[in-house]
Amino acid sequence: MSDWIAVDWGTTSLRATRMAGERAVETRRSGDGMGGLARDGFEPALMALVEDWLDGPTEVVACGMVGSRQGWAEAPYATVPCAPPLDRAVAVDTRDPRLRLRIVPGVSQTAPHPDVMRGEEVQIAGILRASPEFDGVACLPGTHTKWAHLSAGEIVSFRTAMTGELFALLGRQSVLRHSLGGEDWDAAAFAEAVSDALSRPERALGRLFELRAADLLLGQPAATARSILSGLLIGAELAATKPWWLGRDVVICGADALARAYETALRAQGLQPRVLPAEATTLAGLTAAKEAS
Repeated sequence: MSDWIAVDWGTTSLRATRMAGERAVETRRSGDGMGGLARDGFEPALMALVEDWLDGPTEVVACGMVGSRQGWAEAPYATVPCAPPLDRAVAVDTRDPRLRLRIVPGVSQTAPHPDVMRGEEVQIAGILRASPEFDGVACLPGTHTKWAHLSAGEIVSFRTAMTGELFALLGRQSVLRHSLGGEDWDAAAFAEAVSDALSRPERALGRLFELRAADLLLGQPAATARSILSGLLIGAELAATKPWWLGRDVVICGADALARAYETALRAQGLQPRVLPAEATTLAGLTAAKEAS
């Protein structure tokens, strides 16, 4: 059975972890993300994963898009500057009396530009749990990469880049899909593309169709095309977010391969970023949320 259950619920997936105090015992995943569920579908989706973990009332602490307006129940945003709003978790009524569900709110800002995050604030809490005095920037790569300035235990400001979503859309729905198969990687091609896009971001858009032409005319390998596309998009992102990372201490927290790509790109700019594992950091943040409330 479980002391409590940690839940990271995104747009496309659901991850639940049975916890014994601060220790993860077992993790289960499903494709029942927020984007595919009606309001009355969330509890059945969660129960399908965790019902055999329940032996009487069990605390469940959740983060991510489950707390959005289209989620199980809306957890209103906290506004920057603020600490990760772990103590503002919203209690949610459930049909099954064994569930004691609370959802951690996201974070918003209106200036210097409007932006929102849900789920990343818990990763930030995990970073601060490990390094309470951290003063710098958290880079949280994913579908929508976040760059968050952290100081004195607070999120000061942040910027979102849709790099991951653009990569997925171009790779699955554009003409480039014919030239980007497989999972292999060309590190040299990636590094060159990052450098080119960072130094001349206005050229990145024009280089995209070259990937298709190079395949048709020169037989360019799919691994090279994938790596160049990733490099162009990440390089353009770094150009757009330079005020967040230039000259600052940076912590990267994301899925391993993606985090390493960002690490490589930043190291080429003279930075020495630290890389933290995404799942462990999220669980640390959810543990802090459980303790806070």
